Amino acid sequence: MKILVLGAGAVGGYFGGRLAQAGADVTFLVRPQRAQLLAKTGLRISSKAGGDLALRPKCVLAGELKPDYAIVLFTAKA
Repeated sequence: MKILVLGAGAVGGYFGGRLAQAGADVTFLVRPQRAQLLAKTGLRISSKAGGDLALRPKCVLAGELKPDYAIVLFTAKA
């Protein structure tokens, strides 16, 4: 099952990262600058409760998006 996470900030990065860690097929919908940063540094989660995590997430830009995701997580702050 393919999961699309809108954004890779605090909320989307955490939950999408943890889903990816558990083996889920997760892709993050991000802006171009964020995609470049994630390609360079990866996604890092620091958590005393859940443990730290570092991974290279799959990312997609809005113009490349295809309608083939079973779940979409809207992870906005507001």
